[in-house]
Amino acid sequence: MAVHTSEINLKVEMDENRVPEKLFWSAEDGGIKQEEAKAMFLSVWDSAQQETLRIDLWTKEMPVDEMKRFFHQTLVTMADTFYRATNDEKMTATMKDFCDYMAEKLELKGP
Repeated sequence: MAVHTSEINLKVEMDENRVPEKLFWSAEDGGIKQEEAKAMFLSVWDSAQQETLRIDLWTKEMPVDEMKRFFHQTLVTMADTFYRATNDEKMTATMKDFCDYMAEKLELKGP
């Protein structure tokens, strides 16, 4: 039986102090080839240790206002994913309430 595999690749270009200068990602099944990004979060669940492993990267050129928007949009997406994974409507609503509060406090408007 043939099994389909898919790869997601990350490339990080760093300065002499190992601070990210450029980030690129590819997901050929999704039509993404060496697209540049200014920030990325990657979380992986380690079932054996019952903990989340993560990589949080952003470039020197990532503006603070974009980082705030990136965090906000990531949390909104996590609330949606949490609901799809757990069907927990009450906690999803609580998470979205926080996201609304965050957007208000950070004065995030528009896309």
